Amino acid sequence: MRGILASSIGVTCAAALALPLAPPAAASVSSVSSVSSAGTPAPVADVATRTVGTAGARTGARADVPGSTQSLPLRPLTRDRASGAVLGLTPRTVRTFSLLGVVWEDPSVDLHGRVQVRTRAASTGDWTDWQDVETHYTQHGADPDSSEAASGKARGATAPLWVGESDGVEVRVLPEPDAGEPEDVDPVGTGSDEGASGGEGAGEVSTLPAGMRLDLVDPGEAEPGESAGSAEPQAEPGESAGGAEPQAEPGESGESGAPEPQAEPGESAEGAEGAEGAEGAEGAEPAEGAEVPRTGVMTAAAKAASAANSALVPLGATQIPSLTAEETREELVALRGTGLTEQQQAKPYIGPRPSIVTRRGWGADESLREKSFVYTSKVKAAFVHHTASGNSYSCSQAPSLIRGFYRYHTKSLGWRDIGYNFLVDKCGRIYEGRAGGVAKPVKGAHTMGFNSKTTGIAVIGSYGSKKPSSKAVKAVARLTAWKLGLHGMNPKKKTSLTSGGGNLYAKGKKVKMKVISGHRDGFNTSCPGGKLHKKLGSVRSKAAGYQGR
Repeated sequence: MRGILASSIGVTCAAALALPLAPPAAASVSSVSSVSSAGTPAPVADVATRTVGTAGARTGARADVPGSTQSLPLRPLTRDRASGAVLGLTPRTVRTFSLLGVVWEDPSVDLHGRVQVRTRAASTGDWTDWQDVETHYTQHGADPDSSEAASGKARGATAPLWVGESDGVEVRVLPEPDAGEPEDVDPVGTGSDEGASGGEGAGEVSTLPAGMRLDLVDPGEAEPGESAGSAEPQAEPGESAGGAEPQAEPGESGESGAPEPQAEPGESAEGAEGAEGAEGAEGAEPAEGAEVPRTGVMTAAAKAASAANSALVPLGATQIPSLTAEETREELVALRGTGLTEQQQAKPYIGPRPSIVTRRGWGADESLREKSFVYTSKVKAAFVHHTASGNSYSCSQAPSLIRGFYRYHTKSLGWRDIGYNFLVDKCGRIYEGRAGGVAKPVKGAHTMGFNSKTTGIAVIGSYGSKKPSSKAVKAVARLTAWKLGLHGMNPKKKTSLTSGGGNLYAKGKKVKMKVISGHRDGFNTSCPGGKLHKKLGSVRSKAAGYQGR
């Protein structure tokens, strides 16, 4: 670890000394700004490695920026006697970003410590107070023995934190309180590397994961004229799209670049070419009122992702419209055909299909993901999550957050695609997550050990101390009523799942799990937050009601 730190610091410092302190528009070195009138320390010049995206800085036309990631290695700090921080970054100017997270080399290693950040708003120049970043995020991801986990690209990371458009950042990593009183660590840039290479204080730094870095994500802009992600959710039959937010239901329960991965055993992988040729193959006509497809050239990857939903909407659609209960039952028969029993065809228990913003609707850059889609055999359960990314976002910003999560999952964490199958914002809008088709059993990377035969739904925000909106809770109920209904599952029942390995259940153990469960039910984690987890009883009863049970 000491050698790694010393090498990393040496390379970074050498690069910083060799490059001129040019503004970001001219070079990949963060510029030096003066001390603000409020006394904010002047940021220190630092190398910002652009790992993805276009070269050069953003221009006035944000629509020309497809998104990018800056990676900054964390350095030993002179220990702050008040905070106890031993690693981090001093205040500095960087290229504009909106989402951040700390990443390290080994995805199996947990960060035993605390990460805090503060950022500078690009619009005002004001610095925020210190904010905590959720460090327990390694429980998300592919199952331990899956091809996605074994790709060699996966990394450990904190949860992503949404901070809004920012151009300055400061970070500090604090060890766990019982780590003891460390000696001072020599500051970087004083001409001595004793602290980094094994001198005083290096022991505590070495207890942290190797290769820690800060990734700053610019989610970029979606195509000009895009509006699907910011539109109000479509009103359901007999409901109003406007109006006040519905109140909580009475009696809510308090229940606590590598080769493409191959299909998992007993599951299937579908190539992009096969998906492109599937347009219209399943025989269902697009529903009346389906959004007119966006015009313009689509890449092969974009066509493949869109064609995976071709039984529901035309190629290029930005939104899958809601259906009535009767239309949904007719669609189910068309999708499943002879796969349904006579009784299921006569009265299938399925909730009306909700409107869903497609990947094209929220502006997914399909070049970031792996080309093929991986499917599991069916969907027996839904796991509910929160993104732990904070609640300081507007619903119109939700597509940007999702683009940020997507880039963070693929480029920072090394996953094949965004981990969640669906996402829900606090206004109750539902978004397609991992590519492969919303009506199909796409295998996600959301609940380590239980990604097979399940679907993952993430409510955007942090719900440990804040209650989720009733609109978001209702959207989860409507989505699960439809998605689980496609596979004949009763939201109020339990089902049997086989663990793929995790910290609660050993690999191969058969577990009775509620058909709608929280992430913490399958893995020892705080996700989806206590306040959201307490709403799952209400979600189950509402979903069953939508199914007509």
